[in-house]
Amino acid sequence: MNRETETGRPLPTTIAEYLAQLRAALEGADPAMIQDALYDAEEYLRSELAEQAGKSEAEVIAGVAGSYGAPQEVAEIYRETEITVNRALRAPGPVLRPAPFSAAAADVPGAPPAPAPARPRSVWARFFGVVQDPHAYGALFYMLLSLATGIFFFTWVVTGLSLSLGLLILIVGIPVLLLFLGSVRVLSLVEGRLVETMLGERMPRRPTYTDRSQSGLARIGAMFTDARTWSTMLYFLLMLPLGIVYFTVAITLLSLSLGLVFSPLGHLFNGGMFGIWVSGHNVFNSAPWLWPVSVAAGMLLLFVTLHLARGIGNLHGMMAKHLLVRV
Repeated sequence: MNRETETGRPLPTTIAEYLAQLRAALEGADPAMIQDALYDAEEYLRSELAEQAGKSEAEVIAGVAGSYGAPQEVAEIYRETEITVNRALRAPGPVLRPAPFSAAAADVPGAPPAPAPARPRSVWARFFGVVQDPHAYGALFYMLLSLATGIFFFTWVVTGLSLSLGLLILIVGIPVLLLFLGSVRVLSLVEGRLVETMLGERMPRRPTYTDRSQSGLARIGAMFTDARTWSTMLYFLLMLPLGIVYFTVAITLLSLSLGLVFSPLGHLFNGGMFGIWVSGHNVFNSAPWLWPVSVAAGMLLLFVTLHLARGIGNLHGMMAKHLLVRV
């Protein structure tokens, strides 16, 4: 039985056609996963084509279809792998209680008990449950780190563009500009790894695939006409003001919440130097009953900070996905 009969569709005869069918088979999937799948497929097929120099693209594709798979099969494998990885990385949720006894199920011999529906968590459980979400801590750390990364990305883009455009009047300006655009793509992958690790947003783990059969000029032109090249630079420019805001919000809320939590201890062990000062007067001296109130307010503000960090992380992850990932 030939390959066409097994899959129900004829195999593509060129690598470009294979990638087009794979993209169509992955329609509706995460854009980051599609980018990774296309890159892996092209890299594998072109390496096989290089090793089998005497064969055409159609012969190579037909030869590796059994080991690598047809586009539809490869797409299904990527979808299943993505589901498995997402389940493994998902933050732990509430533990479901065993299902109650079902009289209807008892009437059927050997029937398993009906699964208990997931009980909705209360408002307080959702509020305090943020301490179990690793993405909340990752987002908070990302906000603290964003000032440094924002300064670096902004400086890199402004310096690279200025230097490249200024040298375009010379022959050396063209390779400098190409190196700068290539570095922007590399830095977008680095930022994508930070976003995925700390914020939990799926980002590409491979660079954008390119048709290596094209001439050098065609590939250079594709780099300039690719909207993601310019949207990535826009993202890097935005990281400076966003990094300033993120860092300021995170450090202010953390300092205030931790200060409220530990100020009673500081007041107790440091002779009244720490506390809540109003008009030059430490209120802890005249109102010791405010000590537990200060600790409770600080803990409450700490939980609010984690929720705010998680919300900012979700929004930033969506922005990064929109600007850094090629759809």
